[in-house]
Amino acid sequence: MATLLIVHHTPSPNCQAMFEAVVSGATAPEIEDVQVVRRAALSATASDVLAADGYLLGTPANLGYMSGALKHFFDQVYYPCLDATRGRPFGVYVHGGSDVTGALRGIGSITTGLGWRGAAEPVTVTGEPGKADIEACWELGATVAAGLTD
Repeated sequence: MATLLIVHHTPSPNCQAMFEAVVSGATAPEIEDVQVVRRAALSATASDVLAADGYLLGTPANLGYMSGALKHFFDQVYYPCLDATRGRPFGVYVHGGSDVTGALRGIGSITTGLGWRGAAEPVTVTGEPGKADIEACWELGATVAAGLTD
């Protein structure tokens, strides 16, 4: 059975709505043989990353960058996971008040360094997530999870 690790920092109702939609998509009944593990960014470990076959990352954009919690996660797992996780798929969703460009750039730099490969287009939302945004988050979760069974 494949394992999908969702690492998230969910400090607001908007981030919570996106997180719940991602989890719902990843755990859709049509997707079989994928175990979904959820970890808050401040509690996710290198062991969690090494045990997973793919990743979903969720963060708010704070002051033009990913949250400190997600950056802390990357700081903790980068070197222990650097060689062992190359080529693994990931997806990302980011919520911001106005701009998410810096957060995506930072996540992109780190995941490129890790050698992870994007499995879906990032989902970015500014302001309150609408129905289409929530559906995009569901699709993100479903796409990354289903890709682990191929």
